[in-house]
Amino acid sequence: MNRRLRGKISYLAGLAAEESVARRYGEAGHRVAARRWRGASGEIDLILRKGTELIFVEVKHSSSFARAAERVTRRQMERVYTAASEFLAGEPRGLDTPSRFDVALVDGTGQIDILENAYAA
Repeated sequence: MNRRLRGKISYLAGLAAEESVARRYGEAGHRVAARRWRGASGEIDLILRKGTELIFVEVKHSSSFARAAERVTRRQMERVYTAASEFLAGEPRGLDTPSRFDVALVDGTGQIDILENAYAA
């Protein structure tokens, strides 16, 4: 398979994973505030609202949960934090807005494992 086709398949798989994760959060009463939100410092896959709280979600898709989790790097986490700060600056309460950072792992069968407050450890 050529590189361009692999890239397209990976991109579409990522979109499908993000949609599945957004649907899962929606079933729990969350509302999508933004998808693939891009700030000066990077992109956040999903931003969700539930009441006054914002949830910033990094979606990782791979053949297994373990492989997906391995793709979350410290550098990426820092970029997400910085981008989230940019997003929060536009909120009425700014950086005082209740928020958390989740990682949603999606395996090759489409199963989802959501790690709430994943960056807190």
